[in-house]
Amino acid sequence: MGLENSKVVVIGGTSGIGLATAVAAAAAGASVVAVSRSADRIAQCQLDYPDIQFGQLDTHDVDGMKQLFDEVGEINHIVAAATGANRTMAPFMEQSDEQFREAFNKFWGYTHVARQGIPHLTENGSLTFVSGTPARKCNPGMSSVSCTGCAVEGLTRALAMEVAPRRVNVVAPGLINTGMFDNLGDNKPAALENMGRNVLLGRVGEPEEVAQAILLVMQNPYMTGTTVDVDGGILLP
Repeated sequence: MGLENSKVVVIGGTSGIGLATAVAAAAAGASVVAVSRSADRIAQCQLDYPDIQFGQLDTHDVDGMKQLFDEVGEINHIVAAATGANRTMAPFMEQSDEQFREAFNKFWGYTHVARQGIPHLTENGSLTFVSGTPARKCNPGMSSVSCTGCAVEGLTRALAMEVAPRRVNVVAPGLINTGMFDNLGDNKPAALENMGRNVLLGRVGEPEEVAQAILLVMQNPYMTGTTVDVDGGILLP
């Protein structure tokens, strides 16, 4: 099942994994709508990728989400890749209750995507969430990220049971070279190289490699309720 002449909506589609997915889907022949909350990124992406329709939307804007899906109409595939949260990287006992709860705004944003988007999916359409390896292999200081990922993966399995034959899957990246590490500045390349030494394949991944997995679950009509890991083997002991 290819993407030719299909409609794809990517939430969080102006950077990193979301943008790579939007670009790959468009290259495969899909009509793509990609949204995010960053006006600056939207303007630049529209210049760089004129074949993709970019727009501004926050995952917590339920009315805006409803309007987006109403305007697009019938949709073949939805991808939820937006973070939608501020995440505190600190041990659980050193976080405030507010800091820990804030990380779950990613999960709540995903529930908004599901509630508003699923009614617009075709009968053989799909919804794909993006989670991460911390859901099943949590390093110290990543408790809130891990718990949020577990919630996303649990929601995936629950929704797959409820909305079949429409499909719901989740792709879980490992260490990926995205804007999440831009705060490292000029030290980013060296830091990522050092992180990659702890990965079985000896390097961090690229957004395009995760996008390949997202397109796989979008196009495979016999995959649902599945978590697909793209982590270079980092989950192995």
